[in-house]
Amino acid sequence: MNVPFLSLKDITNKYSTEIHNAVSKVIDSGWYLQGSANDTFEKNYSDYIGVKHTIGVANGLDALVWILRAYIELGIMKPGDEVIVPANTYIASILAITDNELVPVLIEPSIKTYQIDDSLIEEKITNKTKAIMIVHLYGQCAYTKKIDDLCKKYNLKLIEDNAQAHGCLFDGKKTGSLGDAAGHSFYPGKNLGALGDAGAVTTNDDLLANTIRSLANYGSSKKYVFKYQGRNSRLDEIQAAVLDVKLKYLDEDITLRKEIAKKYISGITNPNIILPNVSDWNSHVFHIFTIRCKNRDELQKYLESKGIGTNIHYPIPPHKQECYKEWNNLSFPITEKIHQEELSLPMSPTLTDEQIQYVIEAINEWK
Repeated sequence: MNVPFLSLKDITNKYSTEIHNAVSKVIDSGWYLQGSANDTFEKNYSDYIGVKHTIGVANGLDALVWILRAYIELGIMKPGDEVIVPANTYIASILAITDNELVPVLIEPSIKTYQIDDSLIEEKITNKTKAIMIVHLYGQCAYTKKIDDLCKKYNLKLIEDNAQAHGCLFDGKKTGSLGDAAGHSFYPGKNLGALGDAGAVTTNDDLLANTIRSLANYGSSKKYVFKYQGRNSRLDEIQAAVLDVKLKYLDEDITLRKEIAKKYISGITNPNIILPNVSDWNSHVFHIFTIRCKNRDELQKYLESKGIGTNIHYPIPPHKQECYKEWNNLSFPITEKIHQEELSLPMSPTLTDEQIQYVIEAINEWK
């Protein structure tokens, strides 16, 4: 049996007719940027997340870059200020910080949840700290009341990297609405994925929203008038139309992902495997189903021999990357342990019961 890690073709086929119709409507309109498809998606996504503003941008990295850049333009931050961020995140979270000449302060995650350890944050706050960036890694909510309290206590901005957690909940509120602003990625493999690169910022802050919209449009809010030295980072009409189709089915797809996760968690009994720790099923949307294993590489090769696709999120932590060679001698043992042991199993709303059972049996047979 063949079980792909993720078949984007199968996912797209679920909505094929509606996507073709939506794309054709854009093509026939003759209007391909900053038109009605963007307006519609931004409104519907704002309603879904529960915020006043959605600003469509070119990709998820840009979404985070523009949030921080807008705070600099508004005088809330300046180059050299510090942003607290989890050490085990995908590198985009950190790139957004350094791209703005801000300083990332890396914090270890909890080994149970893989989310930033809120008990380690306060000791790292200095007079240069201006924000905490939480990352809802793998689709699990990273927000805690303690983090919110720290932001209030020290007058810090709370920024969410919501690239992997569309539709995730904390106490009835969607991630992407919990902080001051949030960056969203709609990379094709995300739970809400476009047919190319796409992203968005969500916020309730009117001034921040207007500033980001200008920055991502060459620095202009009025044609040929440029307040900022911006860049071109806009969500195109075709991607907006595709996302608006798929948004209608996001909660349904999340339900399917959770059902698969429950089958994995109840079915995988191999003692060599560490399964996800889920304390609240509303607070995890299983963008990625991650397991840990001391012999991760051997397990991956074994599963590959069985026709089961896997991935590693992520093989090299940010502080060990060549682009941040000044950090290469730093030690983050929990982060390093996760990166050495993590393996992602097939997770998609298109998986069949037979495929899920095949994965479970293969892992249980591995020694």
